[in-house]
Amino acid sequence: MKSAKPKVLHEIAGLPMVAHVVRAAAEAGGTDIALVIGHGADAMRKSASAFAPGANIYVQEQRLGTGHAVLAAREAMSRGYDDILVMFGDTPLVEASALAAARQGLADGNAVTVVGFRTEHPAGYGRLIESDGVLQAIREDRDCTEEERKIQFCNAGLMAIAGSQALELLDKIGNTNAKGEYYLTDIVEIANAAGLKVGATEASFDSVLGVNSKVELAAAEAVWQSRKRRAVMLAGVTLLAPETVFFSYDTEIGADTVIGQNVVFGPGVTIAGNAIIHAFSHLEGASVASHCEVGPYARLRPGADLRAKAKIGNFVEVKKAVIEEGAKANHFSYIGDARIGAGSNIGAGTIFCNYDGYGKFFTDIAENAFIGSNSSLVAPISIGAGAYVATGSVVTENVPEDALAFGRSRQTTLPGKAKQLRQRRADAAAKAKAQK
Repeated sequence: MKSAKPKVLHEIAGLPMVAHVVRAAAEAGGTDIALVIGHGADAMRKSASAFAPGANIYVQEQRLGTGHAVLAAREAMSRGYDDILVMFGDTPLVEASALAAARQGLADGNAVTVVGFRTEHPAGYGRLIESDGVLQAIREDRDCTEEERKIQFCNAGLMAIAGSQALELLDKIGNTNAKGEYYLTDIVEIANAAGLKVGATEASFDSVLGVNSKVELAAAEAVWQSRKRRAVMLAGVTLLAPETVFFSYDTEIGADTVIGQNVVFGPGVTIAGNAIIHAFSHLEGASVASHCEVGPYARLRPGADLRAKAKIGNFVEVKKAVIEEGAKANHFSYIGDARIGAGSNIGAGTIFCNYDGYGKFFTDIAENAFIGSNSSLVAPISIGAGAYVATGSVVTENVPEDALAFGRSRQTTLPGKAKQLRQRRADAAAKAKAQK
């Protein structure tokens, strides 16, 4: 990956690749997780505490092959599990259905079930050598015969092993190959030699796509986003330009919501049904209730909480604020650390001055208040129900219910002074030019 960050911690849809793998295992019925880590162990432990807090973590001190890596979790495998799924942290697109099929192979009597995929371009991949429906071996591309190289059924690297036989089989893997490593793939021939049943299941190419570069990371992101777009549309969400909308791993959207072009969802966004998210909006850590309208060009930051029928318009930013039912801020405003009461209106260019360089302060606006355009509300402050803040005001004191507040200097008008000012400046400019 040409990165200081451990490969499997690079993100797809805002979630580390290895976390996607853990989620797939859980969806396939996995109950306990053992993570075998090497490079970046400290970073892996820190990250795993968030996405797999109950996982057992084992460190592979030496890189002696895939079989050696699996045996690093010997202590976990010795606990007597029925099934053991061996997965890789750099295959973030693996689907629970592929893992469930591998587990079903064990339920049908296999000691080992290997997950494979088919491709018209198998060069470079290990081939799955089958005979009469039995998987005989996994042959590396360089070791294949000319006939075996024609096989298009390839090894995906994932497998399920019967828990009662896993350690016995793994312990028989040798390191007599040219690299002196312990190859997990050898377990197939070992199981066959012991008279055990071995089989293979087929997954889609996308499901087992491995990521080893930033190019492949981008390709995996594209596949994930395509899946998510299809899923939300099938759930009743309208995407006006699906290929331009980007979701996070945890985005939740209700039916009959309409999403415009070039909308980006960061982590932690929940949108109820019948909402409208207009083009070029960015949402993260936000909750949007039914019949709300957001954007275009709006930004909802963490803590933004829009209640039913609220409206956030173009170039409005909301952070850690509740926008109650029917309240609206239509243009060019910043709303932070606040409550906007039901039915209140925030005029264009209004700024909530919530930060003094050291701390954040709260602004409370009650229901049906009107904040005139180009106003600055200096927190902490409260605006009462039905209050009216005049346009262009800087408000530094609480405004009572139904009060009218002016927070601006009185205008002074001097007739004819503009003409005199222009003449004085023109004369000065002409004098300066003559002196050059």
